[in-house]
Amino acid sequence: MAILRELKPRVLENGSRHTDAEGTYSIVESEGIRMLQIDTYGSENRKIPGKVSQSIRFSPEALKQLTKIIRENF
Repeated sequence: MAILRELKPRVLENGSRHTDAEGTYSIVESEGIRMLQIDTYGSENRKIPGKVSQSIRFSPEALKQLTKIIRENF
């Protein structure tokens, strides 16, 4: 699992198509700090369907950055 504390911009050269996947979110507390956790579960063709593929936690600082990115671009 990863905790993101800062988001840095990056321009992608190739905008390839991704496959659809299931995702869930949770509000978790770690060391007294509330964070947003996003879990992805991969495609239906996985060896173990329903198993978490990736978990990412966003610190309060990263959430502020993400909110700003969303407001400015969407």
